[in-house]
Amino acid sequence: MAHQDNEHSEHSGPSAHHHGHSHGPHGHHHHIDPSSSRIGWAFFLNVTFTIIEFIGGWLTNSTAIMADAVHDLGDSLSIGTAWFLNRAGNKKATERFTYGFKRLSLLAAMLNGIVLVCGSIWVLIVSVPRLFAPEMPHTEGMFLLALLGVSVNGFAAYKLSAGNTLNERVLNWHLIEDVLGWVAVLIVSVVLMFVNLPILDPLLSIAFTLFILYNVVRNIQLTLGLFLQGVPDGDTQSNIKQKLNGIEHVADIHHLHFWSLDGEQHVLTAHLVLTQVLMPEQLLAIKCEVAECLNEYKLAHTTIEFEFPEEACRDA
Repeated sequence: MAHQDNEHSEHSGPSAHHHGHSHGPHGHHHHIDPSSSRIGWAFFLNVTFTIIEFIGGWLTNSTAIMADAVHDLGDSLSIGTAWFLNRAGNKKATERFTYGFKRLSLLAAMLNGIVLVCGSIWVLIVSVPRLFAPEMPHTEGMFLLALLGVSVNGFAAYKLSAGNTLNERVLNWHLIEDVLGWVAVLIVSVVLMFVNLPILDPLLSIAFTLFILYNVVRNIQLTLGLFLQGVPDGDTQSNIKQKLNGIEHVADIHHLHFWSLDGEQHVLTAHLVLTQVLMPEQLLAIKCEVAECLNEYKLAHTTIEFEFPEEACRDA
């Protein structure tokens, strides 16, 4: 039972194959990916501010700021890698990689999540000992750099917050971690101008780091699930199955596979068992009804195969 492409041929057999409008090997439209543009903005802002941090840490003789500069340098490398992989993910599909390269963004999300976990653990290793031997930092320098840090990282996080890809979400946690860290520095610098409580610095640092670590681990788990081709949304899968079951002449559904290329663009394949042998025009009517049912889900790729009663399923 040969598969047919809805965009290029009339249905002439018991299966239907449909590609999203601008995905897969037959995509026709080329445009600047807004996700790539947002990540590029975040990368250049982060690199610029990392340089400023190194200079500021040296001028204020602050080891805490120098340590944060090293952390931001790691963030810059991660964001740069994500930007490269995100752009590579928009390459056209090939004969070998027929779904394209969208899953590269998942790889970037996983790598950046791991880097952020390692960075958070490093921050905890540095901060915990300071609970027992707190040091008074240079408060004025901390205050000025904190204002700049909140502004720059906050703007970069705002740019990325407009995106919904897993890659952007993980990178956004990089930047949110930096924003919260600089808020902590700002608060501590103001308090320490009036009160001799240097232990506030490691306390806030540990609290924010644990918060970020918790959220990043959740994103890593989601990314790993998509890597393993898990169902991206159980409710959506149930709704799709229910709608397909409601189509006239459909007796049963099996081999329904619902997975995602990159967390946004989903793929669906299914076998529809028909109640009886139908004429070509009846099959075409069912094909059109299937397309109408699936239209609201904006699937990147769909393959629906029809099976007649008593017909052996080749995938059984």
